[in-house]
Parts: sequence; structure tokens; C-alpha cells
Amino acid sequence: MAMTMTEKILARAAGREAVRAGENVWVNVDVLLTHDVCGPGTIGVFQEHFGKDAKVWDKEKVVIIPDHYIFTADAKARRNVEILREFVAAQGIPNFYDVGTERYKGVCHVGLPEGGHTRPGEVLFGTDSHTCTHGAFGEFATGIGNTEAGFILGVGKLWVRVPETMRFIFDGSMPPYLMAKDLILHVIGEIGVDGATYRAMEFAGDAVYSLNMEERMTLCNMAIEAGGKTGIIAPDQVTCDYVRARTSKPFTVFTNDEGATFHSEHIFNVAELEPTVALPHSPDNRALARELSDVRIDRSYIGSCTGGKTTDFIAAARILNGRTVAVDTFIVPATTEVLQALHRERVDGKTLIEVFQEAGCKVGQPSCAACLGGPVDTFGRLNEPLKCISTTNRNFPGRMGHKDGQVFLASPLTAAASAVTGHITDPRELL
Repeated sequence: MAMTMTEKILARAAGREAVRAGENVWVNVDVLLTHDVCGPGTIGVFQEHFGKDAKVWDKEKVVIIPDHYIFTADAKARRNVEILREFVAAQGIPNFYDVGTERYKGVCHVGLPEGGHTRPGEVLFGTDSHTCTHGAFGEFATGIGNTEAGFILGVGKLWVRVPETMRFIFDGSMPPYLMAKDLILHVIGEIGVDGATYRAMEFAGDAVYSLNMEERMTLCNMAIEAGGKTGIIAPDQVTCDYVRARTSKPFTVFTNDEGATFHSEHIFNVAELEPTVALPHSPDNRALARELSDVRIDRSYIGSCTGGKTTDFIAAARILNGRTVAVDTFIVPATTEVLQALHRERVDGKTLIEVFQEAGCKVGQPSCAACLGGPVDTFGRLNEPLKCISTTNRNFPGRMGHKDGQVFLASPLTAAASAVTGHITDPRELL
């Protein structure tokens, strides 16, 4: 029986020779992720149903990363982190990347791959909708609720419906003015925010395989914005080299069988695509950057699991080097490893941090920061009804703070170009 890679991964996890799209199966979980927003609720569910003194099914497979509401004076946010600390201590969980320690990483969806927790062929669940990011490593990765996660903590399994797969093939060589963010915004604009509901979104083609792992993560990260159950990319040598550099754990590479059945196939030529922006208040409200030059902005925000990786900042620095920003511009590295890269990576002889500081940007600590709004003292949060161009993944009303704020989603290149001019700008004008 010919299967897609997603079906093959779930068949392995279910202990079956084969599964078909639409089947419901029990799957064994390889990694469970939670953080400071959903972790306390997950712990509550686990303790309510399995007992206050119950032990998790496998402490080695639980990864906990505080990242959303941190670096804040908010008492409730700080209490959430304390709940995580108490649980980790009681359970002896080794994979805890606590804020304020040398182990702290930052945003979970970038910290997980850095820590070697994303491996081809595995099943990874997380209490965050953007867990689909990790499908970039050729695994089945998806977001779940606190109730499901609490159940997994107890038994290490979950009942899953096998999704159909939609294929998105990007042919051609990536132009220097396009990034993965442009590709995924184009896709979401094509199919809508419900166009891939409960389906795996597979990304393929020469352009996709020319991308590094950080850019592939951006593609898969926003699969949920089209309703996708997960995003996924078949592993290649780039994938395997990245993973083996970060973990010695074995893994299995799965690819599509010849003759596998797909829901649909969508083919794009990247040479025909342009820098793309999602207008308020939906990721599928698509427009071209060059069409929006009359839109004045008050702020530019470059950060998050979607747009706060080293590759994203190298791209932004290509634009900002030797220029001064016209609006408040926030640079928020996703992780401590990315922050180190800002001091190491160079553009025209200057480190990225020097480029950003000379341009007049404000550099924050590694975290989710303003992406989810958060407490009023969250770095970069919209405390006024401003117009903000952002490399984040959602632009719903109130997403970055103020309910009347307007968020325009774009690539780091477009966000940086717009920061310089003070209006939405096609990066080709400044490259």
C-alpha cells in the first residue's frame, strides 16, 4: 500500500504496517512540548486525572520552555513559571530550559530544534498551535490542547485521525528579494485560512530544498494559519546534517511512496512571485508590498518563532546597514543562540547588532515578547492603536496588544525596508 510520509510516520507510531487518511489510530508520542502559558493548565489536567503524586509516562520525552510571558513584572505570569519549576523539580524532568538560567533558550519553536528535540520520523505534540513548525524536520508535529497534553503526560499516547496531504511545490531558484515568509503568505492568500483544515501541508520543489532549515521552519510554522494540521518537508542532507549536529539520538527518514494519494497539488514558479504582505486582520488578506506604498506605519517588529531567527536578521541587516529607521523598530531574537549570532554574524564587516544599533533599532531579550501581546510591560507590545509591520505569524485584532492596532505581516526584508521609509515598502527598492 503506497503511503505519504505523514501516513508512514503515523503508521510507525501506531505500530501498524500501514494507515490510510481518515483512519483514527492510537499513536505513541516521541516528544511532548509545553510552555508557561499552557503548561500550568496541562499540569492541572494531569494531576486531576492521574493523581497529585503521579509520575509522567517518560520524563525524558517531556520538554518545557518558558517563553511567552517572561521578562515581565506581572505577578500572574511569573506564577505560571513557578508552577513549571515546581512540577519539573517534583518529576525530575531534565529538558527544562528555565528563564534566568544558563540553559534558557527562548521561543520554544526555535529552541526545540537547537536542543536536538526535533528529529525526522517522530511524532511531536505541543501545547501551542505553531508546533507545526517542526514538520520542517520531516516529523509529524502539531499543536494540541491542555486536556490532550495532560492525557499524554499520563500515558504517552494520543488518539489521532490520519490527515490527507496537500502538496505545495515551488519550482525555480529563489530570487534575493523573496523569503520563505513570502511563499507561505502567498499560499495562505491562495487557499484561505481554512483551505487546509486538518490536512498535512507538504512543501516541496527546488526552491524549498534550496532553503536552510530556519527558512523551512518558517514555511511549516504558518501551516496552521491555513487550518493545516501540520506542515511537513521531506528530509534531505541539509535536514540530517542539522539534526546530527545537535543530537546523537537515532532517527528514521520517511518520504512519500511512489503512487501515494494526495488531496491536491499546487505548483508555483518562484520567479513569478513578489514580496507579499498580509493586511489586517487575517493572514489570508493578501496584497503585494509594491501595492501598499501609501500605507504609513508607526512601528516595525522583527522577531518571533516565524521571523526572529538568525537568517531573518541577516536579511534585515542587508536592508538596514548604513541606513536609519524612520519609525520605532524592534529587534527580538527568538533564542539566546540567535542573540549570540547577532554579535557574531557580519554584514560588510559589521556585526548584526552593530548594524541594528547604528540604524536606531531597539533590541530585546530572546522571547515571544509582543507576538502574543502579553502583559503591558512586554517588550514591543502595542499599547496604542498603532500600525505595525511585523514578521510574526498572526494579525488578528488585539494579537500584539491593543485591540485597535493594525498588524501587517511581512518578511524580514519587507519589514526592514518599511522601517527605513516609514511606509510599507517593497524591499527591491532598497536592495
